[in-house]
Amino acid sequence: MRDEPLTPLGLGWPNIVSVLRALLVPSLVVLILAKERTASYVASAIFVAGAATDGLDGYLARRYRSATRTGQWLDPLADKILVAAPVLTLAALGEFPVWAAVIIVVREISISLLRIVLGVRGRGMPASPAAKIKTTLQLTAITLYILPLGSSWHGIRFGLLVAAVVATVLTGIQYVVRAVPWLRRVRPGPPATPEAAA
Repeated sequence: MRDEPLTPLGLGWPNIVSVLRALLVPSLVVLILAKERTASYVASAIFVAGAATDGLDGYLARRYRSATRTGQWLDPLADKILVAAPVLTLAALGEFPVWAAVIIVVREISISLLRIVLGVRGRGMPASPAAKIKTTLQLTAITLYILPLGSSWHGIRFGLLVAAVVATVLTGIQYVVRAVPWLRRVRPGPPATPEAAA
């Protein structure tokens, strides 16, 4: 039996998942701004839940053959908003290093734009093993900064953040190096099959 494409609301399940992930962000930001212990725990739970859906939309697109040009930009956009929003909010509150926030946000936006350009040209850029490690380090570090942890955790979370920033920079360079030859020779074509963004 062949699996038929699923298109609820005319968007498809992959894009629905991406939209729902992005819709978590306002609640996440409000809870962080509350600067209250219980709110911080709820915010961390929302962040982890959103992060857990990363890759689900790409899987659904491949499973039900419902890749769309909308999904090419919506999936990575939702991912990057989920990461950038808490980082920028925490940085504005003085609870996250500004230098790290700038590096993470600039890299994520740049790579998202690069993926969109390659997708329009019919070329996908799947996440490398190093980028998956980067994503894990980022999500873990951000979660620890959202949580209302005691001073004994400061060294651990800062160490994880430094590791995440280093991985963020190195994988960003790796993606640019990989993309340059494709940008020079690949002409616009059908949307590439969605891959996990990292």
